[in-house]
Amino acid sequence: MRFPHLGRRVLCLVCMALAAPSLFAAALPQPTPKHEVRAVWLTTIGGLDWPHSYSRSQASAHRQQRELCDILDRLKSAGINTVLLQTRVRATTIYPSALEPWDGCLSGIPGRSPGYDALRYAIDECHKRGMELHAWIVTVPVGRWNQAGCRRLRRLHPGMVRRIGSDGFMNPESGEVAGYLARLCGEIAGNYDVDGIHLDYIRYPESWPGGRNSADAERRRANITRIVRAVCNGVKRLRPWVKVSCSPVGKHADLARYSSGGWNAYDRVFQPAQQWAAEGITDQLYPMMYFRDRQFFPFLFDWIEQRHSCQVVAGIGAYMLSAKERDWPLDDIVRQLGVARRHGAGMAFFRSRFLTDNTKGLYRYLTDVWNTAPALPPPMPSTQTSPPAAPPSLSVVRTDSADYLTWAAAENHSGAPYVLYNVYASPDGQPDWYDARYLVAMRLRTNFICIKRGGQHCQPASARKYHYAVTAMDRYGRESEPVFCPERGTGRAEASPGAKVTPGGSGYSGFVAVVTLQGQITATLPCRNGRVDAGPVPDGIYTVRSLQRKGGSHRLALFTKRNGTVRMIGESAIPLTIDTWKR
Repeated sequence: MRFPHLGRRVLCLVCMALAAPSLFAAALPQPTPKHEVRAVWLTTIGGLDWPHSYSRSQASAHRQQRELCDILDRLKSAGINTVLLQTRVRATTIYPSALEPWDGCLSGIPGRSPGYDALRYAIDECHKRGMELHAWIVTVPVGRWNQAGCRRLRRLHPGMVRRIGSDGFMNPESGEVAGYLARLCGEIAGNYDVDGIHLDYIRYPESWPGGRNSADAERRRANITRIVRAVCNGVKRLRPWVKVSCSPVGKHADLARYSSGGWNAYDRVFQPAQQWAAEGITDQLYPMMYFRDRQFFPFLFDWIEQRHSCQVVAGIGAYMLSAKERDWPLDDIVRQLGVARRHGAGMAFFRSRFLTDNTKGLYRYLTDVWNTAPALPPPMPSTQTSPPAAPPSLSVVRTDSADYLTWAAAENHSGAPYVLYNVYASPDGQPDWYDARYLVAMRLRTNFICIKRGGQHCQPASARKYHYAVTAMDRYGRESEPVFCPERGTGRAEASPGAKVTPGGSGYSGFVAVVTLQGQITATLPCRNGRVDAGPVPDGIYTVRSLQRKGGSHRLALFTKRNGTVRMIGESAIPLTIDTWKR
């Protein structure tokens, strides 16, 4: 929501009213929007949020990975759909970079690999849960002067690093810095399936020496803007759907009736973030608004007023709830969330651990009250390509325990390597796909899903028949019209043995793929005379797909294997026998 008709004085009065607890309480709870950024900063420096153990063997790597999965599971349960994972720490990284060494947070030894690619692992795990992952890049600070990252950087690029006290910083006034950071972000965007590049501390350090006259200030703002522009242009050339964002200081500048107290983005650290939004070189702004009352609400409205086509995501100081910090009551956070949602801003919590530890009841409030329905990240502004078309068809096979949905792949117009799918369900006729309450799975990369009865998606009795819809969504977040499941031919199917015939076709390779419901190939097996030996396949539920010589694939059947016994579910696309027998 924007306020072009409001003057600054009226706007400030509105902010004061919204900040009053008695007035604001009447506005809760609010309907959950279908599109909303619900983010969290997940810190890796020193293992503050993750990891809390070192990876020095296969067993310890698995322990570290399990911890991350547990965190992501809790975040998903709280309605979080965007994870900002600290990827560049202090001129060090959590992935194998050609430009900078490993950070020590993973292995415990700076420069040493943990034995796996933590960034790739985190991306895969976020995507499995329907969440976006943005690589959080700490830009200007490069750590202690003699620590590994800073030492290597100043040895290879001495003109890019400046010392202030015992710390090193990238020098925004060096002509090399913009290109170097653009290459680093391009390395990530080009090699990883990230959803965003998030620039942190993209500003002058407050202790930077030198004058502060108007000419110096404009020159410094231009230096920071040059870096942001170079990163944005470099990322967009590689992956135009990857979002570029930054986390500016929470108050952009002094307002007519409210002072920033000498701490703001524009004047204090030369960070003209609202200019970046106007120029279109950031897709999202995450102002770090770790303040209360009059220091929060008027400045949030200022960000919203000046956002242009940029998404504003209010940085929420969850850590301020801690008794070791400011010991805020939960009500302060609740009011901030309410104002942000009411006026179309997203929310990002700093940090992850203060959320997942349920500090002052914040986690429980999000899961039980605030995020009662999931939300999709908002679509990016329109691009030159058209949104995807709806999937051409949708079929449902019903059993006593679950519904098995499959749909035909949607046509992809975006230039991205794949499209995503969202699934909606309703027990009372066709689901309203404009309403997030009907969204039961989102951002799927596969074109099938098992929805268990009495589980996460289907709480009523198993006899109740659900109606489904599926939409396609491109990497820009633009969603197609839905395809609804036809009522004919979608009745309950009993498990039954298959018949015998070969898949056939001149392009058929003679092999089939056995695929899990999560889309992972478990086995590639020969199909001879219409028979497939599923002996090597572990117990589970699988689809069988044909493998064509030219790389195509068609879904043939669905089957279960339990205690070594194989049974077909429904009818196969062609007569087929799936069984186990001794060779």
